Amino acid sequence: MRICDQLKAGTPSLSFEFFPPKDDIGFWDLYKTIESLKPLAPTYVSVTYGAGGSTRRKTIDLVERIKKDIGIEPMAHLTCVGADRTEIARVLDEFRANNIDNVLPLRGDPPQGELKFTPVEGGFRYASELVAFVRARTGDWFHIEVACYPEYHPQTRTAAEEVRNFKKKVDAGANAAITQYFYNADAYFRFVDECRAAGLTLPIVPGVMPIGNYSQLARFSDACGAEIPRWMRVKLEGYRDDSASIRAFGLDVVTALCEKLLAAGAPGLHFYTLNQAALSGEIWRRLKL
Repeated sequence: MRICDQLKAGTPSLSFEFFPPKDDIGFWDLYKTIESLKPLAPTYVSVTYGAGGSTRRKTIDLVERIKKDIGIEPMAHLTCVGADRTEIARVLDEFRANNIDNVLPLRGDPPQGELKFTPVEGGFRYASELVAFVRARTGDWFHIEVACYPEYHPQTRTAAEEVRNFKKKVDAGANAAITQYFYNADAYFRFVDECRAAGLTLPIVPGVMPIGNYSQLARFSDACGAEIPRWMRVKLEGYRDDSASIRAFGLDVVTALCEKLLAAGAPGLHFYTLNQAALSGEIWRRLKL
């Protein structure tokens, strides 16, 4: 069953996101981590590009290994950064040759040290353009997922603009979407309602960030615009360096969030793992799905 069909089948999907490690030792450790998730029967695992498209080759190699050797359905990120149409076409052709049929087109972050995204000559400025290119070149071969932001992208000026930008990606050919992580369920519910009012009927899967390290979480959240509610910040700051208490609190809070999302009809959960499977796997087991 293709991912788009499974998302519409009524059974909650389960997916995990990983990023390519820097060296061979990290690669094999990650490979074992992904393999350990197979008993959970994930719908797919996604693999990111590094900043500026710096890990493109590693991403391609990893998704191919996940498909062939582990037997879990992979989803490869594609970004506009550092790639023109010829390069993206070559990557798509390689995916098709290796029976990889799931992609997540993104604009991507600018290379380190650059504040503003500038496409290369012959490249793409927006994720919607990249989605349209994939569809025009490959038809229905790929299941295409896109990103969306219930608490709004840091560069978005208004809530209406967020929905309009999302709609451009959907109209270009997206099958489903995953959100940036959040800890306020109402932000997700309201965003979905706004999308439905705009005529967008595709599955919108909430993104989930387990909590294992508060300083790391605060840094990520400040950078991407994800809100950590004040009561959570105060509680986490109070634990200081007590990693066991942070982990226990995080498991309780995020599990409760996931229960609320699924009970209200969310089509699945997408875990941002930071290349660690233990917390995500424990949350899924607590949900007894």
